[in-house]
Amino acid sequence: MKPRLLFPIAALLLLVQISGRATAQQPVLQYTPQISTGLSNPIDIVNAGDGSNRLFVVQRGGTIRVYSAAMAYLGDFLTVTGIGTGGEGGLLSMAFHPNYASNGLFYVYYTLPDLSLEIARYQVSAGNGNAADAASKQVVLNIPHPTNNNHNGGKLQFGADGYLYLGTGDGGGGGDVPNNAQNGNSLLGKMLRLNVTTTATAPFYTIPPDNPYVSDPAIRDEIWAMGLRNPWRWSFDRSNGDMWIADVGQGAVEEVNYRAAGSTGGINYGWRCYEGDSTYNTAGCQPASAYVAPIFGYGHNNTSGGFSITGGYVYRGAEYPGLAGYYICADYISGNQWTIGPNGTGGWNVFQQVSAGFPGNIATFGEAENGALYAASLSGNAVYKVELATVLPLVLTRFTGRYHNGASELQWETASEQALSHFDIAYSTDGIRYESIGKVTANNSVSGGRYSFRHETDQKGDLYYRLNMTDINGESRYSPILRIPTGTEPRNLVYPTLVEDGSLRFLLEEAFNQLEIRNTNGQLVLKESLDGKPGTFSIPVSGLAPGLYFVLLHNGSNNAFRSKFIMR
Repeated sequence: MKPRLLFPIAALLLLVQISGRATAQQPVLQYTPQISTGLSNPIDIVNAGDGSNRLFVVQRGGTIRVYSAAMAYLGDFLTVTGIGTGGEGGLLSMAFHPNYASNGLFYVYYTLPDLSLEIARYQVSAGNGNAADAASKQVVLNIPHPTNNNHNGGKLQFGADGYLYLGTGDGGGGGDVPNNAQNGNSLLGKMLRLNVTTTATAPFYTIPPDNPYVSDPAIRDEIWAMGLRNPWRWSFDRSNGDMWIADVGQGAVEEVNYRAAGSTGGINYGWRCYEGDSTYNTAGCQPASAYVAPIFGYGHNNTSGGFSITGGYVYRGAEYPGLAGYYICADYISGNQWTIGPNGTGGWNVFQQVSAGFPGNIATFGEAENGALYAASLSGNAVYKVELATVLPLVLTRFTGRYHNGASELQWETASEQALSHFDIAYSTDGIRYESIGKVTANNSVSGGRYSFRHETDQKGDLYYRLNMTDINGESRYSPILRIPTGTEPRNLVYPTLVEDGSLRFLLEEAFNQLEIRNTNGQLVLKESLDGKPGTFSIPVSGLAPGLYFVLLHNGSNNAFRSKFIMR
């Protein structure tokens, strides 16, 4: 069990990234479309584990579609009725019983119109393996979830021990005001572990005898771990049973938690006492050593981080040996992706990848029976295969820069180059839109090379740079993004981050044409014309439900500026 370490998350990022550059070559991801029609809000991807190699795609509206190994649509497997789809609700996940091939049982997780959370059991139809028996429904567990329609958690999975696990959110809103995640009498903000039964009558689950709190009257017996905010997507490593939990953050940090298969339950991941490695609200909390720190976290920004993590899986397929053993996750908002793997000395190699070619709004990852990895785009209503791209014939060892005398001075080095053509240099003032500003021809030396580039600019605020490294065959990938502060204040501000008086305020030096506010599902909830007028103004947002929202200020056809706020 790793105790919580009290140092800034930025320091954690620096340590793991330096370790990654020193010991391993970055695996480069690419996505290939597999299902591009017929889907609506795909939210989970699972396999039945029955040898059929089928994929089941869960849709938030309640319908589960089944596909062959060749991605041929085989029919609607089940439509779960009577669910609530407001906010972040809906049909969120499904899991097949380990003995599904013989007993035909599977489980679904959804929200109800009264906002409560529910697990139900179904059975496959006797005469059609591609359809479930809707009349076979049995409610396994109902969890009260009053007040808010967000932070539901969302993933069901069976462990290698045969027990059913469920990650639940803290109940929604901002800051976990009821402190559900630290309340042992609440099943919210927890990882639950159930021994589901196969009987025709209730009870449909019992408590595993080795659950960590069975002897503690102050904590519910179903609880396996505590202190989670919104573990939207988490997974087991199919090779060794390790648990990986991606926990969506509050206002500063997204985090990845890790538990080795050999460790026991009873872990407290710290929310709301801590967000990432930073204190959040320590009123009534235990000493820091009582909580377990994440192995990785990233800040809330569009360049090196994001705003809502989507957890994935450790790749164990046979198709891409270079990807084996790496945990893959993505940010739903920024589109940034990370691969995390052991560095051989007890730590982790962490690599970030940014690509304009990645699908937008990745809401889930899923495994096929053969270990192939897939992802679903909520905005694109599509399923993609996650693949290992062709690795460029170079090793980038350094990319640094500074702002001096009215110019950004960039320097980078490579350890080796083969068949490399050139470097395209691009910059951005917001970390979203990039403009090409020059090209540097590669030395194409097996011993690598040193390069520099000077960009004269009078732009204010932070500047962002990246290299597009291209070989002679036209294959390319981006470098990590380099942020260079100019020493002046950013030119646009949206505040406050926590709205309590019903007004959102703006201080803009740039001219924007249109304002949009979207919820965490990407739905447009407010739109206003700005007529290209900079200055200071406010807009009423009192009609919005409590939760996290994203602000997009448009300039022409591009998203020129992004921010976020929490509505209390």
